[in-house]
Formats: sequence, C-alpha cells, structure tokens
Amino acid sequence: MVTLGCARNEVDSEELAGRLEADGFRLVADPADADTVVVNTCGFVEAAKKDSVDTLLEAADLKESGTTQAVVAVGCLAERYGKDLAESLPEADAVLGFDDYPDIAARLRAIVAGETHDAHTPQDRRKLLPISPVERAAVELSVPGHGLDELGAGAPATGPRAVRRRLDGGPMAPLKLASGCDRRCSFCAIPSFRGSFVSRRPSDVLAEARWLGEQGVKELFLVSENSTSYGKDLGDLRLLETLLPELAAVDGVERVRVSYLQPAETRPGLIEAIASTPGVVPYFDLSFQHASAAVLRRMRRFGDPESFLGLLERIRSLAPEAGVRSNVIVGFPGETEDDLETLCDFLVAARMDVTGVFGYSDEDGTEAASYDAKLDEDEVRARAEHVTALVEELNAQRAEERIGEQVTVLVESVDPDGEHAAEGRAAHQGPEVDGTTALETVPAGTRVGDLLPAVVIASQGVDLVARPIGAER
Repeated sequence: MVTLGCARNEVDSEELAGRLEADGFRLVADPADADTVVVNTCGFVEAAKKDSVDTLLEAADLKESGTTQAVVAVGCLAERYGKDLAESLPEADAVLGFDDYPDIAARLRAIVAGETHDAHTPQDRRKLLPISPVERAAVELSVPGHGLDELGAGAPATGPRAVRRRLDGGPMAPLKLASGCDRRCSFCAIPSFRGSFVSRRPSDVLAEARWLGEQGVKELFLVSENSTSYGKDLGDLRLLETLLPELAAVDGVERVRVSYLQPAETRPGLIEAIASTPGVVPYFDLSFQHASAAVLRRMRRFGDPESFLGLLERIRSLAPEAGVRSNVIVGFPGETEDDLETLCDFLVAARMDVTGVFGYSDEDGTEAASYDAKLDEDEVRARAEHVTALVEELNAQRAEERIGEQVTVLVESVDPDGEHAAEGRAAHQGPEVDGTTALETVPAGTRVGDLLPAVVIASQGVDLVARPIGAER
C-alpha cells in the first residue's frame, strides 16, 4: 500500500489495509515483494497528480520482475478521473473509485485473477451527498473515511474496533472527523470528488481514538476538509468543542491536534476550546488563502486583513505561544499589485509559524478556471517566489522568537550517536509540514513516543533545537 497526498489519504489507506488484512491479505513493506501494489493517489494539484502517475508507472515496472501481478490505483486521482485515467494509463491494471472501498478485497482478488475491471465514470459527488442521518447507517461504509465495523477477534470489549490497520508505527496518527466539504471555493475541486460535508458520529470517532490509544498512539491529529463544520449536519455546530475534552481523556493519548480551520467559521467557543482544553494543543491551522477582500470574494471566500488579524489577536490573548499555520494562493485571476501588497502586509503583521505558498493554476471543473483576467505563468511564478521568500524570512523570525520558550517535545526518533540525540515536534508544530524540534541530549532510556519538557536554545528556519529541562549544559 503506497500512500500519496494528505493525512486524510493516510487514514483511507489504513482503512483499506484493515479491510484487506481482515479478509486474508498479507501486507508487505517492500513493493517488490507484493503480488498487488495499491497506490492511493492524490488529485489535488498538478504536482501531486504527476507524482501519483509517476508512482503508478514505477509500480508497473515491478511487473517485469515476475512477483508483482497487478497495480491498482485508488484515491482522489482515481475517483476524479476514472475511465480517463484508465485509458491514459494502461500500465495500471485497475482504477477503483471510492464506491469500491467496502469490497476492496473482492476487487483485488478478481483483478489478480485476471478479470477486467471497468473504471467508474466520475460523478459530481455534491449531487450524492450529504446523506441524511436515516440513510447514513445503511450506506456509511461507502463513504470514504467513515465507519466502524465488528471485526471479531481483537476487537476491544468496550466497543467496535476501527476498520483500520496502522501502516506507520509512529506516535502520531491522523483521525478523520468528517469527509467532504460544503464550501464552494472557486479554485477548489475537492467537493466534486469528495462530496459534500458528512460528519462522523462522535461515538465512532471516540471508539477509533480508543483503539489508536491501545496501539500506542500519543498524538491524535484530527483531519477533515473543514473541521470548523464538524457536527453541523448532526444538528450541533458546537460538537467539536464537546468532543475535544473526551478525546483528550482517552487512555494513552497525550495530545490532540485539530487541523484545517476555516477562518470565517472559527467561532470564539472553538478558539477557547483549542486554546485552553488540557491535552489539546493550542495549534491553529487557519486556511486564509489570501488577505485582499477583493481576491477573497472572487475565491468565494470571506475576510480581510482586519478580521484575520482580529482572529489571531483573540487566539493569542488566550494562548500567547499558540502555533499558527496557513496557506495562501498567489497569482489568482484578477490579482492586482495592490492585492499582492495587501497580502504581504498581512503576512508581516500576522507573525505565523509556517505559511505554505501556492502559485495559482487552473483546476479542472472549477469556477476559477473560467475566469478572465488571468496572469501569465511567468508572472504567477514570480509572485509566488516573491511571497515564498518573504514567508521564509518571516517564519524564520518567528522561530527565532521562540528561543527561550519552554516546549514539550513528542519524541519521534532517537539517535544517541547522531548530531542530535532525538528529534520530534513541539506543540506548535504539526506533522510533516511545520518543522521539527531537535533535542541536543536526552535522558537515558528515552523512547519514541515520550514527551519531554525542554527549553528552545536555537533555531534554523522553522526548525528548533532544544535542551531537555534538567539536562546538563
């Protein structure tokens, strides 16, 4: 099982792996040892699409060795393009959509046996979802990322076991809150293939959290396309505020982290819950996308520098050392020099820990793809490079400001003979994208998954170096 793309895809892969293993498949670490290679693709941006295609081609090369018999594409690229992907990439033996997930074991057996699988015709899933509460129970397993099931052996006595098999033994695990998105941002195709927003039941989320805690997970990373919408389709928009303390109380779990907050929907009660609930890290992944009100309106979003800075002020009044990250799109159709300056001024004032910068490009089927006043590729690239250079400097400054702060580091690797004795993440650092904290020394017996209090003594870019409290100088 090869996973590309975001943390939501990681959960999907682990659910697919759980179903396959429960139905008699054996998972191997080396693709060269596999009868079947399943590639969970990403269909978000052009670079990710290319990476997915390249990975499928690389996997197909393994069939020349005689061990690998089939290469199967699943995930967002497969769901989004279906038959078109199958026709353009005959090296893949099958292209499966989300509706194939509940029967993944039967699908793979048929494919390995030589049966031809007709790729699905992509549908606009905004027309199929949301599912009403009455319908949800009957079809939940057809919704990617949803559902718990009775697997019999190994299920905890306290409740159902997640249909999930961990593929990474690290101390952090993503946990899906919901699937899909109801927003209609003009640049984004995700709702067309992920569907409208559907919350998972709190009891299911908690049961999976307990299972993850039993697997040794120390940090739960709550993921969805829009975590601020959690519960709205269940009749309680404040459900996340209620759920966070329960997740933080799960045995074995030390930290809970929330990802992807929509700034226009980030309400005061949710800010307070994230900033002050014991066990929940004060970490705010805010998808600003831009700061110019005019550009945001064309993006079908809301906000301006004043409202965004006010949001950050409320966060820091409750948690002065809170971690804040965001993404911005540069070169959107109609973006003027003044709009770009507004964005840059906002970034300087915002003092965020990490900002991802993306140059605009058309996405199939989106409203923005039909807009006029588009900037040429060279101009988009130049603007993206300009903003990237700015945020690299700003993020490095923010990291330097943290020198002298006390942090708690979740240890993710230990190497007593390396340049640093261990490496992990402080509370303000999300997995993979927000930098790391290196520990110059660690107490004897330190293991992956330990949480160590430390003081930051240096920074390099967004990365930090810290000394465990009590360690000798």
